[in-house]
Amino acid sequence: MSQLTEMWRHVRGVLRKRGVADQDADDLVQEAFLKVEYYERKHEVRSQEALLVRIAVNLSIDEQRRERRAPFANENVFTIVDTAPDSEQVLQSRARLKHASDGLAQLPERTRRILLRRRLDGASYATIAREEGMSIAAVEKRIARATLELMNWMEQW
Repeated sequence: MSQLTEMWRHVRGVLRKRGVADQDADDLVQEAFLKVEYYERKHEVRSQEALLVRIAVNLSIDEQRRERRAPFANENVFTIVDTAPDSEQVLQSRARLKHASDGLAQLPERTRRILLRRRLDGASYATIAREEGMSIAAVEKRIARATLELMNWMEQW
């Protein structure tokens, strides 16, 4: 194996250990080779391989910094994944929400108020019990029953 190929593999391995992807490592090694070649035109180099490793590592650090500052600057806009739901998913979600709302509407007023106070507002059982003039155990039971009723209601959908 030639010395050039051996250096290429060594530098590529160093970059891979730093977490650089294969295709990016190849690009960085190539760019480092060009920089070494240019540098050698004007300066004497004792160890071409050491200089190559140093330049490649510095290039990878520069690339990481660039990525942190502007993560999408080098990306093709068409490769960015759109995570927004499609129209069918939106319609299904709306129908499911409507069904859940209908289930809530069937609960007795006090039970609905207690359940929403706990689940949406995050109020403690003690706070709800004090506000409703009930025991904590009664609030816990009412919330448990209402949750079970809603779960059964949603299974029918």
